Amino acid sequence: MNVRRHVPAVSGVLSVIALALVFAAALRVIPDWLLPRAPDAVIHAIPHVNAVVSVTAIATIVVGVRAVRRGDIARHRQAMLATTGLFAVFLVAYLYRVALEGPTAFPGPAAVERFVYYPVLGIHILLAIVCVPLVIYTLLLALTHSVAELPETRHPTVGKAAASLWLVSFVLGTVVYLMLYVVFPG
Repeated sequence: MNVRRHVPAVSGVLSVIALALVFAAALRVIPDWLLPRAPDAVIHAIPHVNAVVSVTAIATIVVGVRAVRRGDIARHRQAMLATTGLFAVFLVAYLYRVALEGPTAFPGPAAVERFVYYPVLGIHILLAIVCVPLVIYTLLLALTHSVAELPETRHPTVGKAAASLWLVSFVLGTVVYLMLYVVFPG
């Protein structure tokens, strides 16, 4: 199959597969026996490692956006590929932990949970879900077209939206982490 000629379709298929895996892990429908159990210290370290990964991804998105605005396409490409790798590391680690342990309960006051934590978490999750197909589509365009051809594709338009939403999602994910582990440690 020529991916270049079918970027929307391939993006759609990959997005469905990726989101199915995300929901399977989040809803804990993946059987425990399918996942090797890491030592408890590793499982408990995942949120803290993921916080570092998220902050690093925020930086790489900002570097990538600034680079493309200055016309430094090579740096933009490096930064966005780094962000994609960081996102993959984050997602695999997060979903592994959630599939085994379930979601982390909010340890703070009920009013903060209801009026701050859940809205922030909800927006973060919604943006993360929306970002998956946008990022996959933008990435496939970048990987299947030359730099000279990209301005003639939807890469610049979709890429702007994807980078913006991705950035906000990572920031809100970091806020969720801070609420769970720093502001209201359990």
